[in-house]
Amino acid sequence: MPELEPMQKGEEMSPQAQDTPPLPPSDPPPPGPPDYPRPRLVFHTQLAHGSPTGRIHGFTNVKELYAKIAEVFHISPSEILFCTLNSHKVDMQKLLGGQIGLEDFIFAHVRGEAKEVEVTKTEDALGLTITDNGAGYAFIKRIKEGSTIDRLKSVCVGDHIEAINDQSIVGSRHYEVAKMLKEQPRGAPFTLRLVGPKRAFDMIGMRTRAPKSSEGKMVNGRETLRLRSKGSATVQEVPNEFEEMITRKVDDLLESYMGIRDPELATTIVEAGRDKKNPDDFAEALDSVLGDFAFPDVFLFDVWGAIGDVKNGRM
Repeated sequence: MPELEPMQKGEEMSPQAQDTPPLPPSDPPPPGPPDYPRPRLVFHTQLAHGSPTGRIHGFTNVKELYAKIAEVFHISPSEILFCTLNSHKVDMQKLLGGQIGLEDFIFAHVRGEAKEVEVTKTEDALGLTITDNGAGYAFIKRIKEGSTIDRLKSVCVGDHIEAINDQSIVGSRHYEVAKMLKEQPRGAPFTLRLVGPKRAFDMIGMRTRAPKSSEGKMVNGRETLRLRSKGSATVQEVPNEFEEMITRKVDDLLESYMGIRDPELATTIVEAGRDKKNPDDFAEALDSVLGDFAFPDVFLFDVWGAIGDVKNGRM
């Protein structure tokens, strides 16, 4: 084994021979994306047919909202058909959609009596408009006067459509249910299984006046909690007159083309068209967020035209 020669006086150790200094500690990995903060807002709620007042908070979408309401009243979330704001009545103008005012009072309408009706189409359209509760239940939002459905007095606005010809449609979106009803052949009877909301009787006296939902919060009365099917809920300003006008127009077009009404969907469509320069950009943006709907081209062009009409003051 060769021997190492001793270093001569004044001879420096080569850099290679020196001890390698310890490496500095590596930087910690960058943090992942932050969790979406849940708005710290408290809302007051009752069952529409009568109940004490409950308090709910910490929800970011409709399914979580129903779960919170169910927890307060010790019921299953599947019992809730839909909610209305500031009215215990089955009032489709007060229907909870994608936005809740920070001072709104939430009434939950739960399952009542089930019924079956036989329907025979005598014309292409049945005369009903479908919406859904965002949690798997489609229900009737509007009945056209003098239509096939209007002549069936047992069918009411607010009825949940549970099955068509014994085929359960629980979990289907409103546009899927509307398509199934449209495809029923003329002259051939079919059966609807419906569930109406529970009605108030002697329990109505249990309703109590509740404090503002913004209790303990600094709000200006012009803000809403925007619920989203994907992502976090956000607090935002109440839509301005232009946004409200175009959203109503888009909701009308949804009813005309697809037999559904859905203010939340209409709002999402309007948001997709914001700042777009041409219909192709609008269609691409819409497809990225709502591709499952497969909107017909004629619908997209009519929506784009309506947005332009409102912007230019022609409506």
